[in-house]
Amino acid sequence: MTSPQTPDPRSQPRQFLEHLYQAAVRRALPRHNTAAFLPRPPKGRTIVIGAGKAGGAMAQAVDALWPADAPLQGLVITRYQHTPPRPARVPARIEIVEAAHPVPDQAGLHATQRILAMVQGLSVDDLVLCLISGGGSALLTLPTEGLSLEEKQRINKDLLLSGANIGEMNCVRKHLSRIKGGRLAAACAPAQVLTLTISDVPGDDPSVIASGPTVPDATRCADALDILRRYRINIPAKLQRALEEGTLETPKPGDPAFSGHQVQMIATPQQSLEAAAQAARAAGLNAYILSDEMEGESREVGKVQAALARAVARRGEPFARPCVILSGGETTVTARPLPAGQARGKGGRAGEFCLGLAQALQGQAGVWALAADTDGIDGMESNAGAWVEPATLARAQALGMKIDPYLERNDAFGFFQPLGDLVVTGPTFTNVNDFRALLVI
Repeated sequence: MTSPQTPDPRSQPRQFLEHLYQAAVRRALPRHNTAAFLPRPPKGRTIVIGAGKAGGAMAQAVDALWPADAPLQGLVITRYQHTPPRPARVPARIEIVEAAHPVPDQAGLHATQRILAMVQGLSVDDLVLCLISGGGSALLTLPTEGLSLEEKQRINKDLLLSGANIGEMNCVRKHLSRIKGGRLAAACAPAQVLTLTISDVPGDDPSVIASGPTVPDATRCADALDILRRYRINIPAKLQRALEEGTLETPKPGDPAFSGHQVQMIATPQQSLEAAAQAARAAGLNAYILSDEMEGESREVGKVQAALARAVARRGEPFARPCVILSGGETTVTARPLPAGQARGKGGRAGEFCLGLAQALQGQAGVWALAADTDGIDGMESNAGAWVEPATLARAQALGMKIDPYLERNDAFGFFQPLGDLVVTGPTFTNVNDFRALLVI
């Protein structure tokens, strides 16, 4: 039986799926996860730095939990409109600066320069708390010598449209930066450094999250070159030569710059999926977590999960219904060539997953789905993701809409908006990557 606070999955499938999404988001909120990882104040100063979509919420959590009589100062960068409301009359000891994501801007560049200046001249008695979450690669931006912000923006856009996965994109970003790939840790020496991070990447590798500014980097210049060539992304000739010669190499494991440094993972995608599964089981449903590390083309992942949901709906295999099928990870959207004069659509990974899912489900009875980014923003639009239900294709057809052209131009936003099927939450102030839930009744 469901509790009065839990929507009935049979009569309120949308509300129930949103209930699971909110359970996943709550599990990843910094205010619930930070206290256990904070050290005692050091003899010297405590400097708080960092970047990411959860940066504002992480900074506020540290500010609230740090002893009122202990010195604290710092600067953290987050995405525009991702700073949580601050309680009235609570002075901020940590400055929060907002900047652009996923393409960096001048505000992010200026704030990053200030962060780098802030950690100069520290001593062994000082402590640097580095707060890192997904999105930090774009927000913490300081191009390598000889690379302008405009060129950095262009390379970033090309990577986003290329279909490269997050590890590949961040390998390139590390080698074209003065602060990523462990370089920020080197700048903090000889102070103690504790990195608190919220994972938004498959495998929870801290060297990939926000391009690992305070952790060693095992990738090499040659890897970055291979990625750039594979996806046909051009960079200035002098930087290509620098990569070929290895002069843009990052600090590696074993480097003394990381001596005594610690990294603590305060929230992960798997933990959020488990929270959603627990909420589903509390409502009397079976819950199955496929993986928190799913990668690949969003539309293709949608088609694969549609085949699974159809098998469950029709035969009760391989999972027993009624059930919820959960997954996370970071899929990709590859922008395909379009006919001359045709504009590319709008949308992100979650929306494109839903397009592929709806196309393959073909109106399968008894299957509903929600896919959304846990930061509340799917790509660069105002929605977190989208809904799919048995009537999705029929309702679209009634409006004169066929799904195939929307997939061709990557226009999930344009397809789901007229249907009223966009999931809109606003910024959640955390980020543990994609969340997908299929309800099979």
